[in-house]
Amino acid sequence: MTKNYEPDLSKEFEAALAAMGPDTLGAKLGIKIISVSLEKIVATMPVEGNTQPFGLLHGGASLVLAESLGSYGAALHAGLGKSVVGLDINATHHRSARSGLVTGIARPLSVGKTIATFEVVINDDLEQRICTARITTLIRELRN
Repeated sequence: MTKNYEPDLSKEFEAALAAMGPDTLGAKLGIKIISVSLEKIVATMPVEGNTQPFGLLHGGASLVLAESLGSYGAALHAGLGKSVVGLDINATHHRSARSGLVTGIARPLSVGKTIATFEVVINDDLEQRICTARITTLIRELRN
């Protein structure tokens, strides 16, 4: 029996993100990569520090997590020498969280040479769905 094995690219990917520096929005929001493969990217983000005035997770923070994961996925599929920019993102906020971590899981819906679309599901610590987002990115040649 053949085992279908997808390598975990987490360490390499985390190193590449760290090289971008601490001033990225994802770093400021506390987004941490958990696992990376071509089929799924998983990351967490703390609720604390990312809330709106009523103490709930800010919907914009959820969108930053979703856009980050979808863009990372598109960049992995595009490969070296390509850049990725967001074209469209939309989200449905099903419920919110007041504490703990939320976990985002991005999976490709469609990946081509110039367009990549990912679905990102964000869950709370109880694995209740907080948000469902879809991001579409444009893949281009890297410009100097």
